[in-house]
Amino acid sequence: MPTLLAIGAHYDDCVYGVSGLLLRAVRKNYRTVILAVIGDYSNWKPVQGREKELLTRSAEIARQHGVEMRFLDYAEQRFDVTLETKRAVARVVAEVQPDVALMLWEDDRHQDHVVASTLSKVALQHGDRLLDPGTPYRPAKSIYWYDNGPGHTIGFEPDTYVDVGEVWAEANDWIGELMSVVRNQPYDKTKSDGAQTAKESLARYRGMACGVRYAEALRAVYQRPREIL
Repeated sequence: MPTLLAIGAHYDDCVYGVSGLLLRAVRKNYRTVILAVIGDYSNWKPVQGREKELLTRSAEIARQHGVEMRFLDYAEQRFDVTLETKRAVARVVAEVQPDVALMLWEDDRHQDHVVASTLSKVALQHGDRLLDPGTPYRPAKSIYWYDNGPGHTIGFEPDTYVDVGEVWAEANDWIGELMSVVRNQPYDKTKSDGAQTAKESLARYRGMACGVRYAEALRAVYQRPREIL
């Protein structure tokens, strides 16, 4: 079974950025895994007192969509690029052994995203140099940056597009379900959350760029020649 690993800083980064791609991977029988670097939300006001519930429900919702979800133990704005954090992400990469990996774009208005992107890149490319000798490790065959929306991402120029029209309704619901957990309310399909509206606008824009209704955009870390004739 091939494996896809998507890495973000927060519980919702991968879902907002590449939910459609994750669902397509599930339908193609990939083992599909999300890693969120932040797993301590005790200093985030919207869920204070419910931070454990956010983790539990996020993982449950992901599982309902066929995706595994993992969290590290760091809190918002309380982690940086250190040997400890690089090794923590590299351990997950070594265990999951992804064939395809996705990570946040490296230039972003949210510092947690910037740090998570750097940690991801190091762990996905050079994790063997961080781990104990003899630890099984292989780098991902294909690595892509993903776009996390105009409110955060800066200067992202995609070179790869994924048609997510077939899974769009489910992808949109996944975002809405997560946002309802933050609001501590049941999910109502008839009421669109701001995150859903923003994601739909972005997906439509990316779709127009490549000639489909809804798309998600990536940028390849490794440029390779492709046969086009």
